[in-house]
Amino acid sequence: MRCYQRTIPAPADLGLDVIRIPEGEQLVLDVRLESVMEGVLVSGTAAAPVVGECARCLDPLADRLEVKLTELFAYPDTATEASTDPDEVSRVIDDRVDLEALVRDAVLLALPLVPLCRDNCPGLCPECGGKRAELGAQHHHEKMDSRWAALKRFSGGERRQ
Repeated sequence: MRCYQRTIPAPADLGLDVIRIPEGEQLVLDVRLESVMEGVLVSGTAAAPVVGECARCLDPLADRLEVKLTELFAYPDTATEASTDPDEVSRVIDDRVDLEALVRDAVLLALPLVPLCRDNCPGLCPECGGKRAELGAQHHHEKMDSRWAALKRFSGGERRQ
């Protein structure tokens, strides 16, 4: 068994449209590699800061993400390698394990698809685009059914000639 801690710069495309790990930010890997019968078992964590915007109110948000990592890398010429497809189980290649796909998959799966600045974020007003949290509970817009719009001229003092 061996333990490693590495800090690497995050790649450019590590995230989703509204939340991501900024390119170049410090991605901290703390992993343990254990030799098991069929290969190398990698376990540990990956941690990095994330930035994005609230999906409801569009306010910027910042947080820290920590994900758990667990993956078996199969040795060449083992029953695991022989009985699985190449994309099912990772492989030990030239006595090395490549953690890039493991870390990328774990981070992308842990990022929220709809990040929120807080759980009860009211979002934006669909009429004026103002933030509902700042507009208050009394905020509303007069809406008239377009089918009744022609009658408005009779109620507003307009006279038809």
